[in-house]
Amino acid sequence: MDETSQKIIDAAMSLVKDKGYVATTTRDIAQLAGVNECTLFRKFKNKKDIVLNGIEQEKWRGNLTPDVFKNVKWELASDLEMFMTEYMNRITPDFVKLSIGLRAPQLYGESAPLVMKVPQVFLSSLTDYFKEMVSRGKMPEADLECLAMTIFSSTFGYTFLSASFENHLSPVGREEFIKQSVQTFIYGITQKQ
Repeated sequence: MDETSQKIIDAAMSLVKDKGYVATTTRDIAQLAGVNECTLFRKFKNKKDIVLNGIEQEKWRGNLTPDVFKNVKWELASDLEMFMTEYMNRITPDFVKLSIGLRAPQLYGESAPLVMKVPQVFLSSLTDYFKEMVSRGKMPEADLECLAMTIFSSTFGYTFLSASFENHLSPVGREEFIKQSVQTFIYGITQKQ
């Protein structure tokens, strides 16, 4: 990708993050990229094309791969804390705001599969981890996909609310939230036995 095209993509993605897809205009993109609109349209078909090219770039996606979760100790509390921490380290407030901006109806059909890769990686990695913990006898049998969704929902919820409201909604810090969530989860699954 040439430098001008990258500037255009970076400008578009920054604007979508800050204003949303619908409110972002090609004029805004061109201005922020330091090019004229004609250049923008020589490089890309339209605004949608620019944003879809941006979503394909790793720098504009959440940097979450299964390898992130390979450093397990096979101890439920510390491993769940690691899963939640790694997610929160990589899914920054900027990424959350960008993913919200990408939910415009004009774009959602094409952007959703790419945005959903992040939760899919988390859920599949955690479900696989739970399966191994059950086989090792370190966790009770349960609906493992549902348990993974419970941890993901808690992790995503905190990340989303922090990105949206910073610490104005609740004074509970990230580390405390993770520790308390994990302890509550473990207490819940061990009380079923």
